[in-house]
Order: sequence, then C-alpha cells, then structure tokens
Amino acid sequence: MRDFLRRMWLEQEGQDIAEYAVMLAVILVLVVGTVKMIGSSANNVFSAAASSIQ
Repeated sequence: MRDFLRRMWLEQEGQDIAEYAVMLAVILVLVVGTVKMIGSSANNVFSAAASSIQ
C-alpha cells in the first residue's frame, strides 16, 4: 500500500490530466463569455437596423 501511494504521488500523468482540465475550463469560460457579449451586441445591431427599415 505504501508503494502504491508513493507511485501515485510521484506519477506525473494524473497532474497533466488535471492541468488540461483546468485549462479547458478556463478556455470554455472565455469562449462562452465572448459569445454572449457578441450575441447581445449583434442583437442590438440587428434590432436597430430592423427599426430603421420600418
């Protein structure tokens, strides 16, 4: 059991997976925020264009 815990503590693969998961989460938050920002701006532009046409 002691050797197993030592191997798990020293093994790098688990840390790599956790780092990739954190990076993916940060990227997803940035993408979602950007899409929401662009989406509301685009909605305002299209609404203004539609109201000016009428």
